[in-house]
Amino acid sequence: MKLPFNFKKWTVEETCQYLREEELEEFEDKFKACEITGEELQELTVDKLEEMGIEQPNDHEKILLRIRKLWQIQGKVFNDPIHGHVELHPLLIKIIDTPEFQRLRYIKQLGGAYFVYPGASHNRFEHSIGVAHLAGQLVRALRTNQPHLPIDDRDILCVEIAGLCHDLGHGPFSHLFDGMFIPEARPGTKWKHETASCQIFDRLVDKLSSVMEQHGLKLPEDRKFIKEMIAGPLDSKTAEAQEGQWPYEGRPKEKSFLYEIVSNKGTGIDVDKFDYFARDCHHLGIQNNFDHWRFLKFARVCEVDGQWHICVRDKEEDNMTEMFHTRHGLHKRAYQHKVNKIIEYMIKDAFLKADEHIQIGGKRRKLSEATEDMEVYTELTDHVFEQILNSSSMELKDARDILNRIMSRDLYKFLGETRSPVETSEALKSQLAAKLSDGLKPEDIVVIIIKMDYGMKDKDPIDNLYFYSKYDSTKAFKRKICHVSKIRPTCFSERLTRFYCKKTEGRSLEADKRSFEEWCKGKGFPEYQDE
Repeated sequence: MKLPFNFKKWTVEETCQYLREEELEEFEDKFKACEITGEELQELTVDKLEEMGIEQPNDHEKILLRIRKLWQIQGKVFNDPIHGHVELHPLLIKIIDTPEFQRLRYIKQLGGAYFVYPGASHNRFEHSIGVAHLAGQLVRALRTNQPHLPIDDRDILCVEIAGLCHDLGHGPFSHLFDGMFIPEARPGTKWKHETASCQIFDRLVDKLSSVMEQHGLKLPEDRKFIKEMIAGPLDSKTAEAQEGQWPYEGRPKEKSFLYEIVSNKGTGIDVDKFDYFARDCHHLGIQNNFDHWRFLKFARVCEVDGQWHICVRDKEEDNMTEMFHTRHGLHKRAYQHKVNKIIEYMIKDAFLKADEHIQIGGKRRKLSEATEDMEVYTELTDHVFEQILNSSSMELKDARDILNRIMSRDLYKFLGETRSPVETSEALKSQLAAKLSDGLKPEDIVVIIIKMDYGMKDKDPIDNLYFYSKYDSTKAFKRKICHVSKIRPTCFSERLTRFYCKKTEGRSLEADKRSFEEWCKGKGFPEYQDE
């Protein structure tokens, strides 16, 4: 019979069973005679053992070492290049050691950026471990600094699991799949990778339910809580309910701050960003000036209008501003890099050509419909790129030709960019194709609209952040306009339109760029840039 995970509820017989499992059966009679239950195990001392008739010092040490194992839970230590030595709870290790999680080893964190930045080879696997670690660090710091907060061990474990599992649903090349491929392959579909993360997490719960319960989780409630931390309110009607109604079911309103740790829908400040800012900068070779450890040091929970929010010291405003500036810098220099974006566009084109002809896990079905079957979807990784590239199927020839162009660096050519005009992409394609002439068709022109901001569209995200002062750490307040530095930016978003030409053979890039520049000036597009 398997022992219950909570040793404090063990009967005398279950305590003796543990002794037998730990090869301490010679002391079983003495434990029975003294009727030692699980609740009394933590109270065992050398004096108590001597009272029970166990007199040898070596026996004392042997018994106490085996018993202390019950509450000194040993996890596993990872040597992470970003956070150093990271120790994770045994339940998280069980999740990591599943095919669903191991799949993340084969999904690039930055999609096509690896074709531009040779160091950007990191994957969703290590990012997820980093987020789990930071989630645990933050929730434990809050409990340590504010012991009155209603945070129990179950809450901590759930928050760590949400951090670990938040990206389970990413498809090939991360955001390329749900941000570029799916919208074009299945117009009108509102599918997001968070949806798949919750569906795959459900598969994990079905597999590991007994283990999770042994570690103290209450599955109907905690399953819902973890999924809500990943994707937000699960009931869309509740989420859209009138203001003031609590939209979550996993935890009550007095624990609202727990929903701000992994994915903060209010301010955008969460441990997911803390990890990927640090990790992406490290692998891209870009300086990261945001110090997330200072946030963890100064974070506190304060009540605001009946809800509890994570706040930070007022003196940390500059550090938080640096976080959003780092976000913008990463988008400008890496995520939205002009070569990165066209490579991702070409991969998307190849996926669209291959959509109806791909084999996934032995099943022939549309690539874009894999999201409807989690058994198929969990076998879908970046390897689909090599699958198409190395295929000899004539049905995949068009897709293979596009990927071969990427491998030989015969990319769609960048013509230039300008501040976004008002016309639609289709209208711009027709006009530019006519200007460049030489038999170009509108479908030979690629128009990519780039939107970059600080995370809150045209708003300053610092305006949504709550601060506290050292004079009163219980009172939360927002920054006053009069306190904003005069040299701080006042514009927090920009929109660019980039133009590329698919045809390169027999064409002069310089001539096309000159024609493009003339076209831009003729239409009055401002701030033309060719680099």
